[in-house]
Amino acid sequence: MRSIKKEIKQKREFESPQQEAIVALLLTTDRLKGRLGELAGRYDITPQQYNVLRILNGAGDDGIPTLEIMERMIERNPGITRLLDRIAAKKLITRERSSSDRRCQICKISPRGKQVLSEMEDPMQELSQNVMQHLDEQKLKTLISLLAQVRSGM
Repeated sequence: MRSIKKEIKQKREFESPQQEAIVALLLTTDRLKGRLGELAGRYDITPQQYNVLRILNGAGDDGIPTLEIMERMIERNPGITRLLDRIAAKKLITRERSSSDRRCQICKISPRGKQVLSEMEDPMQELSQNVMQHLDEQKLKTLISLLAQVRSGM
């Protein structure tokens, strides 16, 4: 296992272990995003679009308002309307005005969106397994807990 310093070809020492940990998180995130982007790209969607489809699939047949999608996203996207426009253009979601509040749009996953998620299920599971294969269950639980602690400080 190479050190972060060697991976990024840094000659100087990090100013602190906290700085090194942040660089390690950013480097890991970038690599994971690359792998997810490759996989999602095979289905003509982005990782953010995949995230929206998962959110809407989990919401069920009633769908959810646009702003709630934004709140649930892993990567917050201030351009949520444009993101939803692109997904709707691919016929992966539908949108309709709320009957109780005409200003609110309710988004639902379409049958085509469900099909894309279904097709991606096994490759996504395989990617997860491959990326995390070096960690046993206890280490995974520790990693999840440590990351939660980091987020609680933000």
